[in-house]
Amino acid sequence: ALRRRHAALHGLAPARRRAADHHALRARLRLPQPPAVRAPPPRHGRRQLHRRATVWRQTYKGGVWRPCIHNLTNSLPESNGYIYVEANGGLNQQRTSICNAVAIAGFLNATLIIPNFHFHSIWKDPSKFRDIYDEEHFVKRLQNDVRVVNKAPDFIMERFGHNLSNVFNFKIKAWSSSTYYKDVVLPKLVEERFIRISPFANRLSFDAPPVVQRLRCLVNFEALKFSNPIATLSETLISRMRERSAESNGKYIAVHLRFEEDMVAFSCCVYDGGDEEKKEMDVAREIGWRGKFTRRGKVIRPGIIRMNGKCPLTPLEVGLMLRGMGFNNKTAIYLASGKIYKSEKTMAPLLEMFPLLQTKETLASDEELAPFKNFSSRMAALDYSVCTYSEVFVTTQGGNFPHFLMGHRRYLYGGHSKTIKPDKRRLAILFDNPRIGWKSLKRHLLNMRAHSDAKGVEMKRPNESIYTFPCPDCMCRLNKTTHSKPIHTR
Repeated sequence: ALRRRHAALHGLAPARRRAADHHALRARLRLPQPPAVRAPPPRHGRRQLHRRATVWRQTYKGGVWRPCIHNLTNSLPESNGYIYVEANGGLNQQRTSICNAVAIAGFLNATLIIPNFHFHSIWKDPSKFRDIYDEEHFVKRLQNDVRVVNKAPDFIMERFGHNLSNVFNFKIKAWSSSTYYKDVVLPKLVEERFIRISPFANRLSFDAPPVVQRLRCLVNFEALKFSNPIATLSETLISRMRERSAESNGKYIAVHLRFEEDMVAFSCCVYDGGDEEKKEMDVAREIGWRGKFTRRGKVIRPGIIRMNGKCPLTPLEVGLMLRGMGFNNKTAIYLASGKIYKSEKTMAPLLEMFPLLQTKETLASDEELAPFKNFSSRMAALDYSVCTYSEVFVTTQGGNFPHFLMGHRRYLYGGHSKTIKPDKRRLAILFDNPRIGWKSLKRHLLNMRAHSDAKGVEMKRPNESIYTFPCPDCMCRLNKTTHSKPIHTR
C-alpha cells in the first residue's frame, strides 16, 4: 500500500533541470538512480502560493516569551566538598547528567569536577568533555553559581591513595528527589569531602525546588556551548543548507530519522527484509543487549508494537508523511541521522520525493568531516546544531535528541518553534490501510500537521522535563496577546 502511494507521487517528481543535483546526491550516498519521470507543468496562482506559505507559518499562541535566568553576583560560601559523576550514554543522555550534576552541586554547595564521559559499548565514543563542549565557557558561565574544577586537588586525593575507586560511590535510584540529596547525600559529602555518583543518568527527578530548576536552566541553555571545532563546522553546514534553500528564502526542514540498525533491532519491529532481516536483527540485538530479548518468558509481538506507535518510521513513510502534509519536492531537507539501515534500498524513495535532501556527509567534504567521523557524539553535535536553526523540526521517534532540541528551539525562539511530532499510532493505521487513497491520506496528514501547528507555547507540567519545556521556569512571558504571523528565517 505504501509503495502504491509512493508511485502516485511520481507525477510530482523533480523537474529535469534538477536531475544533475539529484543524481550527484545519490552518488554521494551510493544510492540507485531513479527511473526518469515526467514532471508536471508548474502550477501557479494564489492558492498554490498560500499553501507554500502555510507550511512555514508559525502560530504564536500563548504570547511571546524570553529567557529570564536571574544572574547571581554574590560570592560563593565555602564548599562542602567535591562531587565526581560519570555521564553515560550518548550525547544528550550525557547532557542530562551534566545538567543534573551542576544542579545538585549548586544545591549542596559542592564543587563539581568536570564530568567524566563513560565509554559505552554501543556509542563507542572516547570523547572527553572538552572535545564536545567549550570547557572554558562552561566554567566561566557558572562561576557565580557553582565551583567547577578539572580534578580534585592532591590533598584530597592523598586521602584515597590517589585512586578514584577508593572514593565512596553512591548508588542512587533513578528520579530521586532533591530532598534525598539533601538528607542522605549531603551528610556523607561533608564527612568524606569527596564522593562519587556513578552511574548518574536520570538520577534527579523532573520536579525540583526553584533553586534547582534555575541551575538546570542556566547550564543547559547558557553554559553548555559546543567546542570551537564543532561550532565552526556547524556554522558552515548551516550556511550551506540555507544556500540550498533559496527557493524557500533560506528556510529548510530538519528531520531526525531514527532508522539505524541498532534502533531497528532494539524496537523489535518487522519490516520487509524477510528471513535475512530477522537474522541480522537477532545478531544485532545479541551484540548490543546480550540476553535482554531472548530470556525465558520474553514475548515479542511486532504487530502490537507497531500499532502502539513504537516502530521507527522508515524513510519511505517519512517522505509520504511530509508530502501529504504539504511540503513539495522543492523543499530543502536536512536529515539528521546515523548510518541508515540498508540505506541503498530504504533511502531511494525518500530521495525521489525530496531531491534537495542533504546530510552532514553531503554538505561537508571528507576533509572537513575527518576529525569527527569516528566519534558518534561529535557527529550528533553537528546534527543537533543544524537542526536547531531549521525553520521546521520533524521528530520521528522519541529519545533524548528531539526532547533536548525542542526545548532548545523554544528557548531561542520566544517559546515557539515549529515542530512536527506525528501521531505514530494514527500513522500506523493510515499506512497499513490498503483501501485508503492518496487524497484521503493527504487529508488526514494535513489535519495532523494542523494539530501540531495549533499547540503554540507548551508549559511544563508535573513529571515533564524542563529541558523540553523551558516555560515558565527558564522563560518569562512578554505579553498576553494571541496572534499568528510568519516566523523569520533562522
